[in-house]
Amino acid sequence: MATPTHEERETPTAVTRTARPGERARALVQSRAFLLLAIAVVLAVLVVIAQVRGVGAERLLSLAAWGVMLGGIIGLGSIGLTLVYGVLKFPNFSHGALVTLGAYFTFTIIAWLPQGEPLTPLSFGWEFPVALLIAMPLVGVVAMAVDRVVYRRLRRQNAHLVLFAMASLAMAFFLRSLIYIAWGPDFHFYYPGRPNPALTLPFNIRVRADQLFILALALVLMLGVYALLERTRIGKAMRATADNPELAQVRGINTERVIAWTWIIGGALAAAGGTMYGLSSQLRPEMGFWLLLPMFAATIMGGIGNPYGALAGALIIGVTHQVTTAFLSPTYGPAVAFVLMVIVLLVRPQGLFGRSGG
Repeated sequence: MATPTHEERETPTAVTRTARPGERARALVQSRAFLLLAIAVVLAVLVVIAQVRGVGAERLLSLAAWGVMLGGIIGLGSIGLTLVYGVLKFPNFSHGALVTLGAYFTFTIIAWLPQGEPLTPLSFGWEFPVALLIAMPLVGVVAMAVDRVVYRRLRRQNAHLVLFAMASLAMAFFLRSLIYIAWGPDFHFYYPGRPNPALTLPFNIRVRADQLFILALALVLMLGVYALLERTRIGKAMRATADNPELAQVRGINTERVIAWTWIIGGALAAAGGTMYGLSSQLRPEMGFWLLLPMFAATIMGGIGNPYGALAGALIIGVTHQVTTAFLSPTYGPAVAFVLMVIVLLVRPQGLFGRSGG
């Protein structure tokens, strides 16, 4: 065999040396710090635009506080969405319908319960949290039933991912049609005409007491999800199934039981998010559909399959959405979520807390 010349021996090394700076630059651009910097730049640009339009600092702080509350609502839905994806590996487009169903279940249960006096300074009485506690497992059961009727059959047939996505889209339209049939197309309110005065916090931030309740409840439920995933056997089984379902089965984990619990937890969180959103605005059959894009954007931003990343992404989207209302119509909120999602996909496709290549 011929001995390589000096030039042939040097060429691979030279190519490697010239490629290394490009690889370092690519790694820097795709780093978590660069993505956070890009998001911070977007937020800074929005703040500057708002101030140029004459929006004061106190107004911006109030909008940011409302954005944190909105992020809590989006986060509840996003965590359920990312749990389902982490275990079952398909995007559940019917999750928005579960959000809507939870809000309407709570609305119906409140109508059945005796009406109590408002829990000052909140706008609702004791019947609201009771109805929420009943609606959450009900939606969880509905989600599990949908899995048993539709998705489990596809799993047994080893169906392609596209079929799962199309089936979930069909279930979204089916559930929304049932909502139209049961409750009609009109808007509804949990407590129509009941006053809900604003509170003044430090730095002259004005928020409603209901918004503080929404944020507190979102934090409690998210801490509960953390405890469940990290401290319980079913949570550890869910994480093992998400990492490697075949290995989980070999180790004796009942993956079908894990999947059932995933749907129940995801549906319950969706019900809580829908109820909180209905409390902050109004109930309408397409409310979950309009939340679906922000929920997917939060899931992608935080890292698909990572519940903690979904919460972080939801808070970023919530704050950004609210700050843009200082100079844009709120109807452009989904566009803001879409822009942030595109930035994440271009800069760091695995998201803030996602693993490279997964």
